[in-house]
Amino acid sequence: MNYKDKYNEWLAFADENTKAELESITDEKEIEDRFYKDLAFGTGGLRGIMGAGSNRMNRYTVGKATLGLARYLKSKNDGEISVAIAYDTRNNSQYFAKVAAGIFASQNIKVNIYKMVVPVPVLSFTTHYLNCTAGVMITASHNPKEYNGYKVYDSKGCQFCTEDAKNAIGFINDITDYSSIPFLEESELINYIGENELNAFLAEVKKQSLYEEKSDLKIVYTPLHGTGNIPVRKMLEGMDVTVVKEQELPDGNFSTVRSPNPEEKDALTIAIEKAKEIGADLVLGTDPDCDRVGIAVNNGNGEFQLMTGNEVGAMLLKYICQERTALGTMPKNPVAVKTIVTTDICKKIAAEYNVELREVLTGFKFIGEQIGFLEKEGQDDRYIFGFEESYGYLAGSYVRDKDAVVGSMLICEMAAFYRTKGISLLQAREDMYKKYGNYLHSQKSFQCEGASGMERMKEIMTDLRANPPKAIGGLKVVDIADYLASEETNLETGAKTVLTLPKSDVIAFKLEQGASVIIRPSGTEPKIKAYYTTIGDTRADAEAQEEKLIEDFKGILGF
Repeated sequence: MNYKDKYNEWLAFADENTKAELESITDEKEIEDRFYKDLAFGTGGLRGIMGAGSNRMNRYTVGKATLGLARYLKSKNDGEISVAIAYDTRNNSQYFAKVAAGIFASQNIKVNIYKMVVPVPVLSFTTHYLNCTAGVMITASHNPKEYNGYKVYDSKGCQFCTEDAKNAIGFINDITDYSSIPFLEESELINYIGENELNAFLAEVKKQSLYEEKSDLKIVYTPLHGTGNIPVRKMLEGMDVTVVKEQELPDGNFSTVRSPNPEEKDALTIAIEKAKEIGADLVLGTDPDCDRVGIAVNNGNGEFQLMTGNEVGAMLLKYICQERTALGTMPKNPVAVKTIVTTDICKKIAAEYNVELREVLTGFKFIGEQIGFLEKEGQDDRYIFGFEESYGYLAGSYVRDKDAVVGSMLICEMAAFYRTKGISLLQAREDMYKKYGNYLHSQKSFQCEGASGMERMKEIMTDLRANPPKAIGGLKVVDIADYLASEETNLETGAKTVLTLPKSDVIAFKLEQGASVIIRPSGTEPKIKAYYTTIGDTRADAEAQEEKLIEDFKGILGF
């Protein structure tokens, strides 16, 4: 069936609002983009632009995903099945959550749905806390306002990993008739939850606290119109915190920012202006679903400098190791986890504190999976910290996804701790680099929109495998790790090593001088991502080499 046939099919069965939206489209390319494929339920769930059409986020695509998921859950569970559902502040998030609740109920599945917006980690916690079979979070994380998404969690509160995702996708793809989806408005199987579950989550977050001494640290916090407002502020009680009023309340249009992504400096512009006005030391920003947190630090001259996820994560690892060691709470044989694209400076920090450092594929679910492996051995208390370069952190095993609530609390505690030592986070960062080396990391994304964009991403990865570069930025390629082939090849000797991580469409080019370039198509967005690492005797050396890598690799990719 071509896109025009699918368009006409939708006109025949769609509700009046959807039909009116479709009939208002006059651009043929717009119709094609909405129907050339079904919005894919990938390993991370659904994510897409909201609107009518099979390649958009709407009641029908959410309904298809939910019905398929319900059938999968029933296929593997004989007893009572229940799900937890939560949603963020995005437009239509609550609506999509209620659509999902009704469809689960239609399949005789009990639903526990939040009556207010909550962060992603709260859903992760609640799924396990209420002994649910699975969880669903309606969110598109830090994407622009046009997007929404649908994340699925297992009974432990970890996003579906390889096997569960593969099996669920099969059930979802079996649903081809959108008109047969059983939408249900109300049911006795739908139970509304809220304060008790949120308070239980916050109690677990508080257990991760390592430093509670009084401090004159001044903080400016922005929830960027998202779900972090209440839980983050509760965790920072007792500290001098000023909240950005313009961005305090929910706003699905994120009207005060270009994009609600705390990785980007302009998302923190208003908060930084407020911090300059009141002479604050630290700016803190969480994304709409409060699973990522970004910071900017006063450099002592009234200007604010952003810190990267790699830097903050490495510093948190060091802080947790040194403080838990000092407090006598470091477990026997401690474990930390990072993704393969996250800074290798962690290897030196972990070695200093005798911490086992595990590496996993990109995606926080694989960090959550490691906690699950430890739990099966009765050793989840060994897990002390996990993080990824994209501003996601987790201390403690009470949830299985990144948590900006605990991240915010620990960052502020760490800043207060270093303040008592007479230094800022910026100085603590420089001390870390002096001790372990000047590691510099950056990530560049290349947009690949539409049907042609998907093909281009495939072509890029195919060509890199068939014709790998011999050098990048003047540095010789020493090893190539292909995670799809589960094989690493040393280019000097030809020796091959088997990679034990699950297969994934990722290629890592390991270069001279400890540098590297890693590339992968995004699992949630229409873009291909490149991650760059350089190590220099000085910061300037690392930056100069990084610039060469980025420019050269951009040309290799053809952008």
